[in-house]
Order: sequence, then structure tokens, then C-alpha cells
Amino acid sequence: MQIALEARNLVKKYPGVLAVNDVSFSVPEGICFGLLGPNGAGKTTTVEIMEGVTPASSGEVWYYGSPAGKQFREEAGIQFQSTALQDYITVGETLEMFRSLYDRKGDLAHIVEQCSLTDLLDRDNRKLSGGQRQRLLLAVALVNRPRLIFLDEPTTGLDPQARRNFWDLVKRIRAEGTTVILTTHYMEEAEILCDEIAIMDAGQIIIQGKPKDLLQQQYKNVIIELPLSDFSGDLSKHQHRILETQGVIEIETDDVNESLRELATNTSGLNRMKIRQPNLEDLFLDLTGHSLRA
Repeated sequence: MQIALEARNLVKKYPGVLAVNDVSFSVPEGICFGLLGPNGAGKTTTVEIMEGVTPASSGEVWYYGSPAGKQFREEAGIQFQSTALQDYITVGETLEMFRSLYDRKGDLAHIVEQCSLTDLLDRDNRKLSGGQRQRLLLAVALVNRPRLIFLDEPTTGLDPQARRNFWDLVKRIRAEGTTVILTTHYMEEAEILCDEIAIMDAGQIIIQGKPKDLLQQQYKNVIIELPLSDFSGDLSKHQHRILETQGVIEIETDDVNESLRELATNTSGLNRMKIRQPNLEDLFLDLTGHSLRA
């Protein structure tokens, strides 16, 4: 598979801070690649270096086998986490304005349909809801028919329905062959959208791979969840991870039957108990010790 974008030994230093510490990874063409990490991990700085927004202290970004330059700027699309739209113009006028900035132009009618903006073309930018605004910003990132698109925390602040609608849009873009680089704070989002992820902490990548492969490599057990208010006993006999957070006990175990027998004698009931497979949030917490939404 051809490599669309590659970070080579990226370093970014600020006075007293090493924000990005020798980061290298590659993004194959046509996949959705997720870059995850707690606040301050260096992921935003890394992405900004790759976008060409922030200069690296050292290291290089390569695009389809050559140093990123004019071709990359013409063929990349970016949806920033926060973007100011021009007031007093419509959605349609906004798209026409940004499209005019590129020699490489996308099919505007297709982009409008793709991002579900048909009924909003005559609406003033100031009157858009959060979900509508994010769809417009995604459309703006598509006006140059990009081969590769950056999505920086694209669903932050959206309600669950708007978030899922946005996921459907990203899936459509990915299905058309566009390479997607996604930064997100939502593990469900990463699991649903990403073919491959890299987790950063303290300016370095600590793990990278396909989500299912990483989970299979890291975990052989299942997790039992039980409300803390239902439990009264001592779990010290368990040899696996026991975590109490936000009023819920999580027990990692390779013997569900034995754990259930132990719990049955130390709880007021198991009606609210859940048994689940470990997920990306468990992996993130185990590797970084941070809450993803902190």
C-alpha cells in the first residue's frame, strides 16, 4: 500500500518544553488514521507540523515519497478544531469563496450533497447549529478535492445525534478513497472510524497499530463492571486489575465464573453488572494513566 504521508523524526521545542520528541510514523493511502492522546501529549502540535501550520524544530514531513511542498498544499484539506467563518454571507457563498482559492477544484454540487448542505445554501453562517457548522467546515475542507484530509477534533461539542451524523459523512469520504487523519477525544469515534491509530503521551508515540490488533495483543481477559454502591467486600484475592472510577468497579479477569462466585457473596445483587471486552479507552488508560476527556 502506498504511503500518503510520513512524519520523520519530528521534534518541536518551546522554551522549557519539548512538545514533540522524535516522532515518526507513516499513513498509508486511503485509510482513516487516528492520532490520540491526553491534553498536552503533543498530538495537536504534531498534526500542525504535518499540516504545515507550525514549523518543526527538526525533522521532515513527506508526502507521497517527497518532502511536503506545493503539491501537498494543493491536495490537502484541513478542518481545524476552531475556525472563524465570515459573517453576513451564506453557506453557498462561503463554499464558493474557499473554492476560488485553489487551482484544484472539487465538484461543488457533489460536496454539498455529500455533506448534507442542500437545504442550507442560502442560510447565513451566523444562523447555523453546531452540527450544521461542522458539516460546512468539512465541506470547506473538501472544496479542493483533497487526496488527504485532516480532521482535528471535528465532533467536540456536538450532541450524540449530530456526532453520529458526522461519522457517517466521514465514512463516505473514506469510502471514496480520501486518506483521513483524525485527532479525537472520543474513543468510540476512533473505534468506529479508524483503520489504524497511534497513541501519544509526553511528546512521543507509545503504541501504534490497528485497534483490534492492539486490543488482542494487550488483553486476554474480559472486564466485569459493577456499581460501587452494590458492592461490599474485599477483592484483594483477585490477581487482575481492579479499578474504581466514577462510582463503578471494573474487574479484569480471565475466569469469569470464579469472579462471579466471589462477587455473589460480596454484593447486594448482580442485576446491574455488565461483562464486556476491553476497548480503546481501557487501552488508553492503561498506557497513559490519563482520562481521555481530561
